Amino acid sequence: MVLFAPLRIPVSRRLQTAAVLSWISALGVSLTVFFYLCTFKYLWPIIIIYLLWILMLDQAPERGGRRVDLWRRWKGWKYFAAYFPMTLIKEGDLDPSKNYIFGYHPHGIISLGAFCTFGTEGLNFSKRFPGIKSRLLTLQSNFNIPLYRDFIMACGCASVSRNSCESILRSGPGNSITIVVGGAQESLAAKPGTMDLTLKKRMGFIKLALVNGASLVPTLAFGENDLYELYSTNKASKMYHLQQMIKHTLGWTVPMFNGRGIFNYDFGLMPRRKPVFIVIGKPIHVEKSEGAPTQEQLEALQTKYMTELQGIWDRYKDKYAQGRTEEMRFIE
Repeated sequence: MVLFAPLRIPVSRRLQTAAVLSWISALGVSLTVFFYLCTFKYLWPIIIIYLLWILMLDQAPERGGRRVDLWRRWKGWKYFAAYFPMTLIKEGDLDPSKNYIFGYHPHGIISLGAFCTFGTEGLNFSKRFPGIKSRLLTLQSNFNIPLYRDFIMACGCASVSRNSCESILRSGPGNSITIVVGGAQESLAAKPGTMDLTLKKRMGFIKLALVNGASLVPTLAFGENDLYELYSTNKASKMYHLQQMIKHTLGWTVPMFNGRGIFNYDFGLMPRRKPVFIVIGKPIHVEKSEGAPTQEQLEALQTKYMTELQGIWDRYKDKYAQGRTEEMRFIE
């Protein structure tokens, strides 16, 4: 039996739903509008130039994107944060004269907490961390999608490629990046009540910190995995193997999941109204490596980073993860 939403709902809750829907549907709306514009022949020259510019000329995704602070401060992002609601917990100040790499965990299905925190001012990131300008990094393939690319770049998103990371970190004090470390692989383990972090073999962001002398900031989102119900978590299932094949082929995959709808509470693409608490830990100071980092340096820094993440979990789990079914685990 499907449980439908009541007709009488406060306007504020409707605005919250609309704000989240604007993000969830952004990709589909962008493609729909683009293909609709393609039906007008007199627009074809402009469309061709735009596509050539995207695919061959525009280097913005590799150079920090085209962040629009006015768009990031859109009032709708406050409603976005209030939908769940999301709360930002700050454990320490950050020196704006330095650069930082924020490691966001867990990935969840679509990293809604990462977007709200680092892609908008819905949680007042710039006020909480004055002088820090962090770009939320995502796959380069997202910047090949017409119109959608411009939407996410306005939010402050950029490519997660090495060149992009180093370009941002070397562009001046305070310029920082946010990486959802677990990636697509971790999304396949985004089961409610759990915190399985794909981290044991993730050395790329560790090396990036050592090469550039950027401090690491562990960030743990309690509740990110509770926003959707995940199917096919059994590694022996055919669906799991299909998702793995897609991930290895395309670099990304879409887990089989279920949320809620706009007018019902039982199924759909909208996330469930569950609280999310994003804890931004204290920075881990990193000395710039002279020459290529050794394996010992990488492993030592990775161990320190994982220890800090474990500390965040231990400090807050009884308050923000009361419904957990197991303890946090580091997996491959």
